[in-house]
Amino acid sequence: MKEFLVPTVQSILRYNEFPGEGVPILFIHGLGCAGSFDYPQVISQSELNHVHCVAVDLFGAGYSDHPENFGYSVEDHAKTLQQLVSFLHWDTYTIFGHSLGGAIALSLANLDRKKVSSIILSEANLDASSEGSTSKFIANQQMDSFLATGFQHLIEESKHSGNTMWAATLSHWSPKATYLISKSAAEGVSPSWREILYSLPCKKTFIFGERTLPTPEYQELSSQKIEIQIVRDAGHSMAWENPQGLAQAIAKVLN
Repeated sequence: MKEFLVPTVQSILRYNEFPGEGVPILFIHGLGCAGSFDYPQVISQSELNHVHCVAVDLFGAGYSDHPENFGYSVEDHAKTLQQLVSFLHWDTYTIFGHSLGGAIALSLANLDRKKVSSIILSEANLDASSEGSTSKFIANQQMDSFLATGFQHLIEESKHSGNTMWAATLSHWSPKATYLISKSAAEGVSPSWREILYSLPCKKTFIFGERTLPTPEYQELSSQKIEIQIVRDAGHSMAWENPQGLAQAIAKVLN
């Protein structure tokens, strides 16, 4: 694992770097997840093990610092990742973003339009969080209440429902980071992440898990000439459910 001291925050982002060839890929994880947990098994598949990849833990998640002086909004995370890319001296790169990490990926691509050659989104947030989503559920709570009891209750509830992988990664998050990025997701942005996606000049791909389909989003994105890939035998958590299938879907985009 490597470290990057973010100058504007004076805190450390930690990331795993996998050497390889061609245009590098930055992997951005979703709410309650971590790059160090989600992506080594994906990147190590034969389809990707020759590609230069970086899997980062966002501030407040995994092994990265949990700075108190950080806003934890989608845009805040995108700005720190832009600094990481500069530190890595990448002239061009691909962004992969999963779930709420997709909103961060889109914000980063919007900031770094001249450098981003391709964006790959895995069931990404394109609009403000809707009722029924985890981020909306969190954002609907009072912050003090969530920090005091709601965060731990969410972990325990996830364990009891059988979502033990997510409970494990969520337990390494800062409760404050969990709440504030959820609040940011629920509020959305203008222009929306969807509008940003449609306006980007780079190559654009959206990946669905087979178990998520059918969904109207498939037709909507297809109508916008966005390439669609499907990971078989997987739902939303495809990096855990079928890492080889996800690696194959990403590799198809790169070829």
